[in-house]
Amino acid sequence: MLDIIYWPVSAILWFWHKAFGFVFGADSGLTWSLAVVFLVFTLRLVLYKPFVKQVRTTKQMQELQPQIKELQKKYKNDRETMAKEMQKLQKEHGFNPLMGCLPVLVQVPVFLGLFHVLRSFNRTGHGWGQLGMSAYDNAHTPNYIFSATDVQSFLSARIFGAPIASFITAPVSEMQAFADWGGTPTKLNIAMVAVPLMIIAGLATHFNARASVQRQTPEAAANPQAAIMNKLSLWVFPLGVMVGGPFLMIGILLYWVANNIWTYGQQHLVFGRMEKEDEERKQKKLELRAQNAPKPGAKPVDIRKRGQDAPADDESSTNGTAATNGTPKQAAKQGGGKRRPGGQQRPGNRGRANQKRKR
Repeated sequence: MLDIIYWPVSAILWFWHKAFGFVFGADSGLTWSLAVVFLVFTLRLVLYKPFVKQVRTTKQMQELQPQIKELQKKYKNDRETMAKEMQKLQKEHGFNPLMGCLPVLVQVPVFLGLFHVLRSFNRTGHGWGQLGMSAYDNAHTPNYIFSATDVQSFLSARIFGAPIASFITAPVSEMQAFADWGGTPTKLNIAMVAVPLMIIAGLATHFNARASVQRQTPEAAANPQAAIMNKLSLWVFPLGVMVGGPFLMIGILLYWVANNIWTYGQQHLVFGRMEKEDEERKQKKLELRAQNAPKPGAKPVDIRKRGQDAPADDESSTNGTAATNGTPKQAAKQGGGKRRPGGQQRPGNRGRANQKRKR
C-alpha cells in the first residue's frame, strides 16, 4: 500500500549512492552515510517553499492572536457564530491553517519510507513487518530499486565498525546477516557510533525548538496551547530521541541529525529574510511619512480649512464679477471717477490736479 512512498525514497537513495560511489567507492560507509544525508537534503529542498509558507502562516497566526482572542471572548457562548467569524477573519487575511502543518505531514511518510527501506536491507528478523529470511537469501534478494549487489554493498558498509542498518538493541540473530559481509558487529561498535548520534540529534532538536520559541510574539507565547507545545518541543521531543535512539538504526539517526541541521540553517535563512522584509516595510513607511510632512519653516496646511474657505473665495469672486457687471453709474461711484466720451473712466483726482496747476 505504501509502495508509492518506498519506491521514490529508494530511488533517491540509490541515485546519491551511485554519485558518491564514484568518489569514495560503492562499499564505503561514508558513501552510504552521505547518500542518506543527501536524501534528506533533496527532500527538504523540495519542501522549501511549503516550509516558507509554514513560517509565514505561523507568523501571521501570531499577529492575528489579539483579534482571535476578541472573537473568542465575544462569541464564547455561540460556537457556530465564532467559527464563522474565525473563517471570515482567516479569509480576509489570506490565512490558511493547513499550510502550518503541511511540511510536517509530508515529512512523516518520508521518514517511514526511509525507515522501511533501510530496514529492508536486513530482512532476517522475525518481528512485526520482518520477513524472517536467512542471511544468504537476504543478501541475494533485491530491495526495491536496489539490486542484490547493492544489498551486499550496504551490508558490507561500516561506520567505525558499525553497519548502517544496525541498532543497539538488535537481536544477535539479526546481526548474523552481516557475518559474511564484513563480520558480525559487536554491541560496543554499534553503541560507539549510535550514542554520539543520539546526543547530537537530541541537542539539535532542542536548539531548533529554542530558535522557534524565541521568535514567538508575547501574545502567542502566552497562549496555553502554545505554551504546552513549546515545552514539548523544547524538552520532551529531544528526550524522546535519546530514549528511542537505542531502538533506531544508525541510518535513521543519521537522517535525524541531517534533518535537524538542515532545519537549523533553513530557519535562520528564512527568518533573516523575513526580518529584512519587515525592515524594508518600516523604512518605506518612514520615507512616505517624511515626504508628506511639511518642509521646515512652512506652515502646515489643514485640508479641512481649505475646503471650508473655498466657498468664501467663490463668493468674493462672484461679488467682484457682479460689481463689475453692475450699471455704469454704480461702477463710476465705486471707481470714484468720471467717464470719458468713449465710455472710459477717468481717474477721480485728475481734475483737482489740473486746477492746482492753473492756479
